[in-house]
Amino acid sequence: MASAVSSTSQRGQVDLVDFIDWSGVECLNQSGSHAIANALKQGYRDDDGLHLASDSDEQLLIYIPFTQMIKLHSIVIKGPEEEGPKTVKLFSNKEHMGFSNVGDYPPSDTVVLSDEQLKGQPVILKYVKFQNVRSLTIFIEDNQGGDDATTVLKIALFGTTVDTTNMKDLKKIEDH
Repeated sequence: MASAVSSTSQRGQVDLVDFIDWSGVECLNQSGSHAIANALKQGYRDDDGLHLASDSDEQLLIYIPFTQMIKLHSIVIKGPEEEGPKTVKLFSNKEHMGFSNVGDYPPSDTVVLSDEQLKGQPVILKYVKFQNVRSLTIFIEDNQGGDDATTVLKIALFGTTVDTTNMKDLKKIEDH
């Protein structure tokens, strides 16, 4: 059952931008003048004049750490029709990945973006694969038109935080 889901209609899911550890965000193969902040930071990512672009080829490898554990539900990746991302591989809790070893690990989820998703329709992820996430690595393998450069207009992550205090309280209740 395919449905157009808006980011606000998913009960309990929030934009996780406030939980990103900005000091640790990295993007390999980004253009110097079109960096990851343009697509990921609130305010920047909604400015049509700003975007993330790849530099030497179409691939991008983005590492996003979080300030606390999250559960990732869905992702929005907007891009133009030809240069927008096509095949996107997502890795949960994989640190220090590079282009040389990205193929060594099975992705938590792989998405081939449709035209609707490139325009901002959220991609619902395999939720069970994205529990207790400390970091997310996004590997953009190619783009829609097979061009040398990939352009990303927006990346938004939706989910919830993992409330570890409630888990401790639940454990106490179970022990009694």
